[in-house]
Amino acid sequence: MSVGKRPHIVPLNYGYVEGIILFHCALTGRKLECMKRNPQACFTVGRQSGRLIQHPQGAHCPIDTDSVICYSRARIIESFPEKLERHNAFNRRLQPDAEEIPAEAVSGCCAVEIQILEMTGRRQRGLKHQYWKYQFEE
Repeated sequence: MSVGKRPHIVPLNYGYVEGIILFHCALTGRKLECMKRNPQACFTVGRQSGRLIQHPQGAHCPIDTDSVICYSRARIIESFPEKLERHNAFNRRLQPDAEEIPAEAVSGCCAVEIQILEMTGRRQRGLKHQYWKYQFEE
């Protein structure tokens, strides 16, 4: 996220459901203030696996990696029925057999969805690179 010239990066526990990234948080805080002032967001995940292959200094650093960058718009969910539904969707994404979350457990939390507008990715295996891009409909 970014407000003015100051970026704000937030590590998240999240769920991905049909082009939407879901997360929950406290009812107040910096990330909510940032989203209210500028809903544009960039979301990224990455991982490195395998072993680093020795290479000359200054040369390409070959290690198996996967990364995704999502250009998106964040929305704080205001409606309680929708907030309850999104909390349950988030929970089922992480725990598929989870029971429904009771309404009283959700009342003290905020729910946010990040609508992905564009997603790009990179996969590297050894010296082979794969790049892809997906444009979502608004």
